[in-house]
Amino acid sequence: MTSEIKLGMQFGYWQAAPPPNFVELAQEGERLGYDIAFTAEAWGSDVFTPLTWIAAHTKRIRLGTAVAQLSARTPAATAMHTLTLDHLSKGRVTLGLGVSGPQVVEGWYGQPFAKPLARTREYISIIRQVLARGAPVTNPGPHYPLPYPADAPGSWGMGKPLRPITHPLRADVKLLLGAEGPKNVALAAELCDGWLPLYYSPYRPEVYMDSLARAKPGFETMATCSIEVTDDLQQGFQPLKTMLAFYIGGMGSRKRNFHKELMARMGFEAEADKIQQLFFEGKRAEAIAVVPDQFCDEISLVGPPARIRERLEAWRDTPVTHLLCSARDKAQLQQIAELVLGA
Repeated sequence: MTSEIKLGMQFGYWQAAPPPNFVELAQEGERLGYDIAFTAEAWGSDVFTPLTWIAAHTKRIRLGTAVAQLSARTPAATAMHTLTLDHLSKGRVTLGLGVSGPQVVEGWYGQPFAKPLARTREYISIIRQVLARGAPVTNPGPHYPLPYPADAPGSWGMGKPLRPITHPLRADVKLLLGAEGPKNVALAAELCDGWLPLYYSPYRPEVYMDSLARAKPGFETMATCSIEVTDDLQQGFQPLKTMLAFYIGGMGSRKRNFHKELMARMGFEAEADKIQQLFFEGKRAEAIAVVPDQFCDEISLVGPPARIRERLEAWRDTPVTHLLCSARDKAQLQQIAELVLGA
């Protein structure tokens, strides 16, 4: 449990065009005492380039990927990105990884989604080996074999284990895992330095308690949390409802949607089913309306300042170490810092 909660900035992935003020917001967040700035990727902008741009215009704030998709790069390539940016930023990188989902992996990257847990284990092992630079990197597993087997299709039989030419600045770059399912969260606790939950309710600790049992001392839980100061709760919930309806209704297939499954495990199964049904029927406005106020309220901090401070106390009695928030402008960043950090 933690009493001190830090703040992080989540810039996400770009929409139709780059956001015009993300560098200025990162600089202001650094000034206000935000601990880390994250970027993301889906099937448009990549996760490392905007983070590098932020690194070039800041000095102290940590730099995180939330998340770098496994299927976007081989593990060796991700390790190369990480060690390069860690040098350029003088040791500020935190690497957040995630498997994404079958729609993106198979539809965008053209790779199979099978065995996500086994793939993640191999991926992490290779990255750790590259950053340690203790020996040439090898991996006997079936998903990312290194070197490529001589008897595999297309092989020239000339591969040999290598170690990175560039000496990594740090062998102990913190590695986080974006995870929703119980087994994947347990994998984060077992192998990683932290966890990136998309939805976290401080009022339902039982949802993740067993999965986090193996978390080591210093384990960082960085939870996405919308923080909105307003006297109108319904207006404050609306952007969150729009996002939730899209993720629960459309970010997955009818057969498998990890966001929908998580909402069900958190006690809102009927509502999750209804959101998906309406979304696939093309009734997006109705799907948004079905998102429960209670669910929005539990995973966010919305309302007047006094209400936010009161509800923030519930978060302090959880494993959450960081609240990751998005802000429209510098004034909102300042407002959030005052509420959470007393800045």
